[in-house]
Amino acid sequence: MGFQCQPVIYQIRRIKNSSKFESEFNEVYVSGLASSPWQHLDQTSARVKGVNHTTNIICNPLYTVYSTTLRKDRLSVLGVLQKNLELEFILSPLTYQLLDKFNVPQKWSHQIKGLLREIPLKGDEFNFLLNQNLGSVGSQHRTRILEAAAIAFYAQQSQIPVIKTLVTDDAPQFKLLTDDLFLCWVHEARHYKKLSPFVTCHQKKLDKFLDDFWDYYRELLAYKNSPSGLEKLRLKSNFLEIFGSLSGYEQLDERKKLTLSKISELLLVLEHPELPLHNNPAELAARTIVQRRNISYATQTCEGTKAMDVFMSLVATTRKLYHFFKDVLEIKNVKSKTIL
Repeated sequence: MGFQCQPVIYQIRRIKNSSKFESEFNEVYVSGLASSPWQHLDQTSARVKGVNHTTNIICNPLYTVYSTTLRKDRLSVLGVLQKNLELEFILSPLTYQLLDKFNVPQKWSHQIKGLLREIPLKGDEFNFLLNQNLGSVGSQHRTRILEAAAIAFYAQQSQIPVIKTLVTDDAPQFKLLTDDLFLCWVHEARHYKKLSPFVTCHQKKLDKFLDDFWDYYRELLAYKNSPSGLEKLRLKSNFLEIFGSLSGYEQLDERKKLTLSKISELLLVLEHPELPLHNNPAELAARTIVQRRNISYATQTCEGTKAMDVFMSLVATTRKLYHFFKDVLEIKNVKSKTIL
C-alpha cells in the first residue's frame, strides 16, 4: 500500500505550487458547471492539520471536482457552486421570497425591504449594513438573511454558470440553493433499510413495502426511456398509493409520511426525464476521499489541501473523459462497419 501511494504523493508535491495545473482545474470547474443544467452534489468529512473540514464533490458524467471547505453549511456550499470566489450579497425580490421560506420574522423582513436594493455587496459591506440597521437580530436569523442575499446574488450573476437542478440527498444545506432539487431515490431507500422490526408481521410488511419501492423505482427507469403524459399521471398516482397508505406498522408509516412530504423533489424526474434517479456518481467520488483519508489521514497545510483537490479532480475528470470518448469512438466504429 505504501508503494502505491508514493506516485500520488510525488505528483501532489510537484503541482503544489504549479499555476498550470490549477489553471486547468479552474477550466474544468467552469466547463463542468456549464456542461449540463443539473449536477450531482455530495459531501464527506476531511481533516486539515488536525481540524475537521468538509470535501464537497460536484460532478456529472463528464467531470468531477473536489473542493474542501472548513464548514459544510449552506453558505459554504454556495461558495463551492461559485468556484470558491468571494461571496457577494444582494437585496432583490428573490431575497425577500427566500426570507419568507426561511421563516425570518416579518419584523426583520420589513426592515430589510427598506434598505438598498439591487446593489451587489461584499461580505464586509453587507454585514456593516446589517449591523447598522438590524443590530439586535439574532445569530440564527442573521445567518438566514445572509443565505437569502447570497443565493439571490448567485442566481443573477453571470461570472459562473448557474446550476438549475441539484441531484443530491435531503441535507438542509442543499435546499433552496437552486431552482430545483432532485432527491436521490437510493438515499431515500436507506431510511427504510434502517428499520429493524422485531414482530414477524412487521417484518413481512416491511419486506412487502421494499418490494413495492424497488418495483416503483424500476417503473421510473422505464419512464425515463419513454416518457408520456399518461404514464406520468399513473406514476404520480402510484406514488401517492405506495407512500400514502397505512400498513399498521407505525415506524414504517411514519417514515412513509416523510417520503410523501418530498413528492415534488422525488418526482421531478417526471417533468425532466433526463435526470438520474440516484446520486451514486458523487457518492462513489466521495469514497475516493475516504480511501485517501484512510491512507494518509489528513493534509497538513492549506496549500496541500488545494493541491489534493486539484490533482484528484483532474485525475477523476480525465478518467471520465477517456471512457466517454472511448465509447463515442466505439459507436462510430460500429456504425462505419455496418455501412461497409
